[in-house]
Amino acid sequence: MTNRERVIAAINFRQPDKTPYNVFFTKEMLEKMIRHTGNADYLSTIDNHITKISLRKAQTPVFEREGFFIDEFDIVWNKSGVDKDIGVVDEYIIKDAKQLSDYTPPPVDEDFIRSQCKLLEETKGNNFAIASIGFTLFERAWSLCSMEDLLGYMLTDPDAVECLFTKLTERCLKQAEIALEYDIDGIIYGDDWGQQRGMIMGPHLWRKFIKPYYSKMFGIVKSKDKYVLHHSCGDLKEVIDDLEQIGLDVYQTFQPEIYDIREYKEKLRNKMTVWGAISTQADLPFKSPEEIFELTKETIKILGEGGGYIAAPTHEVPADVPPENIDAMIRAFKE
Repeated sequence: MTNRERVIAAINFRQPDKTPYNVFFTKEMLEKMIRHTGNADYLSTIDNHITKISLRKAQTPVFEREGFFIDEFDIVWNKSGVDKDIGVVDEYIIKDAKQLSDYTPPPVDEDFIRSQCKLLEETKGNNFAIASIGFTLFERAWSLCSMEDLLGYMLTDPDAVECLFTKLTERCLKQAEIALEYDIDGIIYGDDWGQQRGMIMGPHLWRKFIKPYYSKMFGIVKSKDKYVLHHSCGDLKEVIDDLEQIGLDVYQTFQPEIYDIREYKEKLRNKMTVWGAISTQADLPFKSPEEIFELTKETIKILGEGGGYIAAPTHEVPADVPPENIDAMIRAFKE
């Protein structure tokens, strides 16, 4: 089987010849692995099963402020501190509910999206190919006005929130519509809704403010007979059934600190594929290479039976993970 065929078999709950796997790295961790192996082309040695491109334009440096970057929404991110990967918002653009209603997102850069999708077609090889729309809705909204204020507006100014969410969703639908013209396998959306225990906004507000818009975003992908994938960190137990109902095929990232993997293997069997389950929080930074090797094999044995699993770390691997543990995990994936 090709890598793409393995992923599709897993998503369709058929047993592939071996469980598909994928490893993404933060910039710092990838540089660490390149130094560890002495191979500048280290990523090509992993044999990842998924090729992904981003439909979100890269941030550009704020040249007069070292460690600061500006995104396509004109939001400045501070990466000069501890978090050099995502960073923190330096100043929020939206200050009150009226601005929330009046805000107009930047237009979709169609030429950029088409160039990215052409690149994906050219580089995917035999891999499963996906286009990513990160910071899709909730994350994009709070990056404009702060998470605290956004959650407050959900209670005090719901019409303003829905106005903003409608505009952001229309932009995402346009991005997906263009990408789906190309020879790709699916769209992965990204929006963190979970905490370590429970949801940031709770299931009631999620169903009111987020589910209807994602139903549209998932729907446009399904209408083209493509696969829907979604990344959300945290505990989504309360809305897992809702996600299946609106068409989610692959849930990433599946965290063993939150989900009992045996219980959820049975709960989601023939319903939803999970992607992740090798913990970047509790296991990869702390266990020995031998422990990581055995843990990875055991996780694949449990979750990979009958398909429904893409083996992977639970997030882009951060720089606190020993390179030897990555070697052990990938050795288990390949075996």
